[in-house]
Amino acid sequence: MQSTFLAWMFRMPLIKRWALMFCVKPENVAEHSHQVAIVAHLLAVIKNKKFNGSINADRVATIALYHEASETRYGDIVSPTKYANKEIAREFKKIEYLAEKECLASLPEEFQDIFADIIVQDNVESDYKTIVKSADILVAYIKALDEINHKNPEFAHVKERLEVKLDDIKQNMPEVKYFMEFFLQACTATVDKISQS
Repeated sequence: MQSTFLAWMFRMPLIKRWALMFCVKPENVAEHSHQVAIVAHLLAVIKNKKFNGSINADRVATIALYHEASETRYGDIVSPTKYANKEIAREFKKIEYLAEKECLASLPEEFQDIFADIIVQDNVESDYKTIVKSADILVAYIKALDEINHKNPEFAHVKERLEVKLDDIKQNMPEVKYFMEFFLQACTATVDKISQS
């Protein structure tokens, strides 16, 4: 019997993000996951090189690539809905967990132990989960900055909300502070600006 695992993963480009908002540049879960993987990998490298960390950057990137696997089953639920209150958030977490388990079960049994700690977010080691979550927030913040740069005021409140989160994260994660100081502003640079560097 054929595994449907890749059918799950290859649905990521079909899942739209920011569903309740107008976007100048539409975004899907595949693009988002790729960007989160790149930023998470960089955060791990910064942590290891600058702040004596010992995180496996390749593993962080892999976890980030799969961190939205549940959305291939139920779609992207926007944060204001998902976290409207603790009860709703708890129920959405249960749904995500079930979707992750279904996705895992679509693999041949002999591979499931390898993917169990990558796809099922409850199984991901806390240090790795923290870096991926921080990268997720940074990528959403970069998206907000990009939309605002394109004169879309719809993302002003997103930017404000994420700035509060990032200010809090920076207190415990010097790698996030370093990323923001050395990489953030140039993330939305134009082709002309990139060419001049």
